[in-house]
Amino acid sequence: MTKTDLSGFTPRPLPGGRVLQGRLVRLEPLSWPAHRDGLFAALGGAAHAAIWRHMAIGPFASAEMLRKSFTEAASDDWRTLVIRLLADSDIVGMASYMRNRPEHGSTEVGCIAYAPRLQNSAAGTEAMALMAAHVFDELRYRRYEWKCDDANVASKRAAIRLGFTFEGVFRQDMVVKGRNRDTAWFSMLDGEWPEVKAGYDAWLAPDNFDANDRQRRRLEACRQPLAAQ
Repeated sequence: MTKTDLSGFTPRPLPGGRVLQGRLVRLEPLSWPAHRDGLFAALGGAAHAAIWRHMAIGPFASAEMLRKSFTEAASDDWRTLVIRLLADSDIVGMASYMRNRPEHGSTEVGCIAYAPRLQNSAAGTEAMALMAAHVFDELRYRRYEWKCDDANVASKRAAIRLGFTFEGVFRQDMVVKGRNRDTAWFSMLDGEWPEVKAGYDAWLAPDNFDANDRQRRRLEACRQPLAAQ
């Protein structure tokens, strides 16, 4: 239930200021000198153009183009984390906290760019779980948002799978790369987080995967027992 008495609420710290580490991935605050070339290898060039199809920036023909375009788009509001696999230390993606409103306890996860080897993987799910836990468990935010192009079916499915709730579509919200973008909005609230977190923990447990690294239970199924209580 949403709390109506917030007389004791105070602005929350901005997210994304430290390293987040799990069992499979390590998320590091973006530093272009340290991360530029690794990010381009994972996300740049013609081979990775599809990653940026529904985003306002990209694709990128060079590492410097990636740095320049991302820096211009990000402004001071974005707090970007670079995703590194612990198994081999390779950079495999990035995601940003954006639309930060610490005075309201609200932030958004966006510009989520995953290299092919991170897509549809336990490591990719763990990265999102770590970012959500940082917001709710550590910083005590009230609201966590996910927005995407309404035409991006994969992103909308991912939001629901990860425990976000669909809130609606902002029609004719933006002009992106010469075309209209309707924006689908999703959210997760602090009161919903314990159930979502329990699902993450159960799904990411090593015993949820067989010898071929295939899941035994889907993430949505791992949330059901707690919801039924």
